[in-house]
Amino acid sequence: MTLSFFDQFNIPHILWIPLIAPALMFPLMILLITTRLLKSRHLALQHWMTQNITKQLMLPISPPGHKWTSTLISVTLLLTSLNTMGLLPYTFTPTTQLSMNMALAVPTWLMTILTGLRNQPTISLGHLLPEGTPTPLIPMLIIIETVSLMIRPIALGVRLTANLTAGHLLMQLTSTAILAICSTMTLTSLLATLLLIMLTCLEMAVALIQAYVFVLLLTLYLQENI
Repeated sequence: MTLSFFDQFNIPHILWIPLIAPALMFPLMILLITTRLLKSRHLALQHWMTQNITKQLMLPISPPGHKWTSTLISVTLLLTSLNTMGLLPYTFTPTTQLSMNMALAVPTWLMTILTGLRNQPTISLGHLLPEGTPTPLIPMLIIIETVSLMIRPIALGVRLTANLTAGHLLMQLTSTAILAICSTMTLTSLLATLLLIMLTCLEMAVALIQAYVFVLLLTLYLQENI
């Protein structure tokens, strides 16, 4: 019974074809459809949200890093679409897979590191050793800072996976309990349904916030290397 709760995180297949491919193409389909809706309320709302998110993301970044705006906002919109898409019935959330999130976290984190090594190698390497460190502690601090630097992409991927997985699992546990007691404990099932609605709203907020936090941390990493 316990294993069945985690079946929702398995990649579904139809005729031995994984459905993660069309799931990843869904944001592109939205883009192709919305480009035809010229001067519509939907396009105006999308443009307003994208503009405000871009302003918030670029606030901590100095002007030389603004050339990465299109890349960062593209990752934000991709994660937002994939996270929220999983809340629809009979759908699959690609971002509940750690492999998917690590495939996004590692290249983008490596992008910030390579940018720093190319533009300011001395300052980037200087982050591994704080100024004024006593000589006997230098080897230990270099190892600690290097490990903390390498953990950053793992933290990005695991944070996104854990938050979405926990929310989806809690919603499934609640819905399963409602179905089990609806015929015997009607009032309790109604109260649990209200709780499920609140959990759905919370999960929608988590899906949006986690996409924003993922890219916000990337902007902070980028600011250290420009």
